[in-house]
Amino acid sequence: MAENYLAFEGVTKSFGPMDVVTKTDLSIGRGSFVVFLGPSGCGKTTLMRMVGGLDTPSTGQIRLGGDIVRAPDRRRGMVFQAYSSFPWLTVAENIAFGMRYRSDISTQEKAERKAHYLKLVGLEEFADAYPSRISGGMRQRVAIARTLAAGSEVLLMDEPFGALDALTRERLQVQLRALQISEQKTVIFVTHDVEEAVFLADRVVLFSKRPARIVADIDVNAALGVERPLEIRETQGFFDLRNKILHLIRNETGDPV
Repeated sequence: MAENYLAFEGVTKSFGPMDVVTKTDLSIGRGSFVVFLGPSGCGKTTLMRMVGGLDTPSTGQIRLGGDIVRAPDRRRGMVFQAYSSFPWLTVAENIAFGMRYRSDISTQEKAERKAHYLKLVGLEEFADAYPSRISGGMRQRVAIARTLAAGSEVLLMDEPFGALDALTRERLQVQLRALQISEQKTVIFVTHDVEEAVFLADRVVLFSKRPARIVADIDVNAALGVERPLEIRETQGFFDLRNKILHLIRNETGDPV
């Protein structure tokens, strides 16, 4: 795992007189699941948007595989909290949508990729259904599958489960963790939910209130291991790590999560 696969090099961001992100240096390894955690409005989403090329740093730069990020491209796919399915397309057609302009793969390979990711997210029996006929959790799975089918190396997720009920959110967390391990995609996941962060992450990068600065960089795998069955939420190790992070947030930011 190359630790400098995705690198923030002296990155800052300001909007007019407002400083949103202070100087940030951070390296993320290929195939790792990193959660950006911090209070609402602290600047963590702005950092993720800069990785996606939707915002540009005021100073410094972000590199992906050695290349400076300057604009959005297929290597980085984004999944937002708001469901982003196209209502006039079926589930299968939505998943295939991200491949429509790819000339580097054949029609047959596109069909195979569509079938692969449809199966991977467990929506085979809903292939011909329209988004209005499936649940919110299913629509988020469609968005994830579409991003993966498009060939994105990095998955950028901005509180994608925030609008879901507790049981659906829990189920999708388990599925996302398993999917990321099987596909070996690099994930940056933004949340302000401490339990979600601890359950999902290989690493939790904890940010202060705005302007964002790194408060802590926590190796979750070292504490909990790679496998994350739901039952891990009931273990003492999980409680201890969650409480440690909550303590850091309260002490360093002065704000509740």
